[in-house]
Amino acid sequence: MQTPHFDLRPAISVILPTFDRAPLLAHAIESVVAQSFAEWELIVVDDGSSDDTFAVVDAFLRQHGNIRYMKHRNRKAALSRNAGIQASFGRYVTFLDSDDLYLPEHLESRFRMLEAMPETTLLSGGFVCEGDPWVRDRNDPGQWIHVRECIAGATMFGRRELFMELGGFQALDYAEDTDLWERASQRFRVLKIDQPESYIYRRSPDSITRTYKQTPS
Repeated sequence: MQTPHFDLRPAISVILPTFDRAPLLAHAIESVVAQSFAEWELIVVDDGSSDDTFAVVDAFLRQHGNIRYMKHRNRKAALSRNAGIQASFGRYVTFLDSDDLYLPEHLESRFRMLEAMPETTLLSGGFVCEGDPWVRDRNDPGQWIHVRECIAGATMFGRRELFMELGGFQALDYAEDTDLWERASQRFRVLKIDQPESYIYRRSPDSITRTYKQTPS
């Protein structure tokens, strides 16, 4: 593991939106700190938490100059990701949900892929799902589909200008990650990958993919 350092223009910005997940948050942040790739910044976007989220993050802020914290009123994950993107300095932007984890080689593997494929602007995929792999279908919420058939937004890794040109994620009730992927694929070259499986996707009981029931507008 290389020693992370503060860089005004880091290679990668990791956006970590969180809401009342203090017991899990430290593990997520630790998985970023443990990366084999050192040229990153982490932006924790607190979506109006009422628990000990700041206390958890503050312990890392005191030790790592490349971790930042921002908080706003509750606006849900899509707009929290957008806030992080707007505050980012990295050439590449990626995400981490606060109940998930990176394996140590995650950032390096994605960085090397896009550096080797300059015509490709966005990657998604390459994850392991811990727990129930079935999620509600975007077009028919009464049906369940395997998570590998979906676009997992947190696994997206792309050039910052792509997210800026697309205007980020739309504030949809569900599947805003699939919406962004579809918009990106109309204008840019995108690539869905299976390997390496370096993102650990851990589904919590209150995940929107479990609880969503309304037909999207």
